[in-house]
Amino acid sequence: MVVFQKPKSLTDVPFHYCPGCTHGIIHRLVAETIDELGIEGKTIGIAPVGCAVLAYNYFACDMVEAAHGRAPAVATGVKRAEPDNIVFTYQGDGDLASIGMAETVHAATRNENITVIFVNNAIYGMTGGQMAPTSLPGQVTQTSPYGRDVNLCGYPVKVCEMLSQLDGPEYIERVAVNSVKNVKAAKKAIKKAFQNQIDKKGFSLIEVVSSCPTNWGMTPKKALEWLEENMIPYYPLGVYKDRSAEKEGK
Repeated sequence: MVVFQKPKSLTDVPFHYCPGCTHGIIHRLVAETIDELGIEGKTIGIAPVGCAVLAYNYFACDMVEAAHGRAPAVATGVKRAEPDNIVFTYQGDGDLASIGMAETVHAATRNENITVIFVNNAIYGMTGGQMAPTSLPGQVTQTSPYGRDVNLCGYPVKVCEMLSQLDGPEYIERVAVNSVKNVKAAKKAIKKAFQNQIDKKGFSLIEVVSSCPTNWGMTPKKALEWLEENMIPYYPLGVYKDRSAEKEGK
């Protein structure tokens, strides 16, 4: 009896991610969702610039490479041209919350019927560990060696909290993948985000609080502990907007 196997919506190409990187877990959850919903043949993914720039090698569906930060805009165009297809973006915090913030906000406020998977590891992972829009106050990075100074650099951007204030988006939730319990909750949220698109409800964004052991300068185990002790308190998990549930009075 098969207890566990690789999702069919993942290719056989080995991941390039560093040991302990949680991108692999998130990829699996997205692929499992595509399998379970039976949408592999009609799904189009938008790959970003960042650690997940090679996502087109890993998902066994049509993929489009977008310029840095422009994935929501590209996804909007693809979805409007092919409304019967399921379109998702997979973006890191540097891609989505910095250069791509305008595209994210406007896609959300228009309630574009797309699904956004937003990976928040509080650092620029691909380019060597610079401070990101989501880096925590006091967090040491390559460009903040004495810690993020909020008086100089401002405070981190809390994407879920910000987008939830817009009238447009259908569903906004923040999850994590640092424990079995949280991985299961993340899978449920990702699946709901895709189902919302199938049901033509509109824009869904799932923020996944994640680790970056290499650029944090930690072992994979220590990185997950740091995430639990520092990131989750600053970025609380939970549903930030669910218009359908609000209408139903849940």
